[in-house]
Amino acid sequence: MAVTIGREGSAPAVAQAFDWCTAFAANHQENFTVISWCLPKTLRPHFASLYTYCRMTDDLGDEADGDRLTLLDAWEAELRNCLAGERSRPVFVALGETIDRHDIAPEPFLRLIEANRMDQRKKRFGSYTELLDYCSYSATPVGRMVLAVLGYHDEERAALSDATCIGLQLANFWQDVSRDREQDRIYLPQEDLERFGVGEAAIFAGKDSDESRALIQFEVERARALFRKGRALEDHIDRRSRLDVRLFRLGGEAVLDAIERANYNVLSTRPRIPRTKKAWMALSNGVRMKLGV
Repeated sequence: MAVTIGREGSAPAVAQAFDWCTAFAANHQENFTVISWCLPKTLRPHFASLYTYCRMTDDLGDEADGDRLTLLDAWEAELRNCLAGERSRPVFVALGETIDRHDIAPEPFLRLIEANRMDQRKKRFGSYTELLDYCSYSATPVGRMVLAVLGYHDEERAALSDATCIGLQLANFWQDVSRDREQDRIYLPQEDLERFGVGEAAIFAGKDSDESRALIQFEVERARALFRKGRALEDHIDRRSRLDVRLFRLGGEAVLDAIERANYNVLSTRPRIPRTKKAWMALSNGVRMKLGV
């Protein structure tokens, strides 16, 4: 689908672009339909445009053929054109409308591209502080985009969102240790590997041990602390959007629970959340929100 409009655009072209993003999101994320159902109807297209932009950015950094840094540079150029009102690709037609309507700053979008550049250059993290810095590019920008669509631009809510988003990122890292090593990536901080006596050789061999389980338990507790902090955000946003934010947090906590049930063995297996668990989280929390409890 080819769409070319300026900053104001025409309603049919913008509507087409949002439809394209909604279809893309539904085809690439099995949970998107559930998430969309939880949101106010007027916000669903804007969440679709954000998801599509974020997913396409990550796909360039993770899966694209060719020189990914060059591709990311070209993607950034398209983003900057979008911010200037020059929009031709459906994702940028829709994203531009979302940015304009909700007054979203450029920084989160640019930081997400930079996170994918970092992925091309960096596969180890010396310290937890260094890992948190990476998360400020790869994770927290998404939460800030979402907050802006919900109508919030203050730093207090942003800090709580950052905690939840970093918790989600860390939960994903700890779940995917066995998958990331296939890409020669280790997100576990080197200082923690040394502290618990876990060598990289054990990670690449998938060799579970008392030391590795103690390490992962330590990292899981770090993520849980972030979720506890970020939970306060749910009391500071509109009730109609609260369930969506809650489900993100519960999804991250469910990953940590799965790791705990696996006795913190993530070196030889990848803990998974049962589909029934995902469905129950959405249903039970939907009922709670309807009842106001």
